[in-house]
Amino acid sequence: MVVQTQTAAADGSLTGKTPDGDTLRVREVWQHNLEEEMQLIRELISDFPYLAMDTEFPGVVAKPVGNFKKSREFHYQMLRLNVNMLKMIQLGLTFSDHLGNLPRINNELCVWQFNFREFRLNDDIYAQDSIELLKQSGIDFAQNEARGIDIHDFGALLMVSGVVLNEDVRWLTFHSSYDFGYLLRTVTCAPLPNTESDFFELLKIFFPSVYDIKYLMKFCDNLHGGLNKLAETLDVARIGPQHQAGSDSLLTSATFMRLAEKHFKGLAGTQKHENVLYGLGADGNNELLNPEAWDLFVTAALMSSTLNYALVREPRLLDIVDDEWAAETLPDDDIELPAGLKDLSDSSELGEAGVPPEPQGWDELALSSLN
Repeated sequence: MVVQTQTAAADGSLTGKTPDGDTLRVREVWQHNLEEEMQLIRELISDFPYLAMDTEFPGVVAKPVGNFKKSREFHYQMLRLNVNMLKMIQLGLTFSDHLGNLPRINNELCVWQFNFREFRLNDDIYAQDSIELLKQSGIDFAQNEARGIDIHDFGALLMVSGVVLNEDVRWLTFHSSYDFGYLLRTVTCAPLPNTESDFFELLKIFFPSVYDIKYLMKFCDNLHGGLNKLAETLDVARIGPQHQAGSDSLLTSATFMRLAEKHFKGLAGTQKHENVLYGLGADGNNELLNPEAWDLFVTAALMSSTLNYALVREPRLLDIVDDEWAAETLPDDDIELPAGLKDLSDSSELGEAGVPPEPQGWDELALSSLN
């Protein structure tokens, strides 16, 4: 995959060149220019109704408490618990038409990157690996706190933008259950619902047309891995840094269009796979869990933020929990959670929960488990 270079403009936004030589700008949105940028979006949404989305958030920090007979039940409750506890850091939106063309402003192709103020590095809980990745990608947390968008202001403007509650808008995503979790919290001003079925009812209301590339890959031969690997396989160039929401949403948009063209005979071929999120709902795993193996797995996952991330991004981990797998991959000794990490059943129980340390060697375990 070719990575196109980017440079910082005078206003702090990033510009780069597309493979065709066009200038592309990642329009940085802060509190001071939020209304102006949302007005631009209101004006273009009817002409560019294919909307690719990505969020950045502080990782996964806690597991739900209870007896879960099926892995899909656990997976949704883990989503609900963490989204209700944590705060969105960044949102990337890329608009396009049915041919993949992006909007132009001042003769520049544009994508949008919204930076939020709610997450505070010194006060809020997070997964260490996730935050380190975001720092390395260039996210300035002090800048977000000082200049970032108030999430309630954003939610109010999003509701009247024509972007949500609109059956003509197609949301293009990659493994997006957590992304939509944060957006639903934003537009409803409420925690995620208790049940997965209620979650999907809300999703259908606010986001009537959703496509998840990770789910679409199930119907393609020899396509595996994450967004970057898929883009490389399809020869789609990335513009900008990985783990920044604007760049990731742009890559999602271009990858979806290329995938539809090469593997589904165009956009019409993807329609029968609409409104299914990878790893949830209709795609959820209904296999019964071995309680002892599952308990070992979840404990191990919470001790490693790398495995936290893997659990969210790769539900196939949920498919391999059995006695044989646990015996081969988990330590023989009993594992105890770090003292600072509580079992959390809802966000009100957060208290002084700490971030679990990452023992050496668990990176390799997470990767080998996916092969």
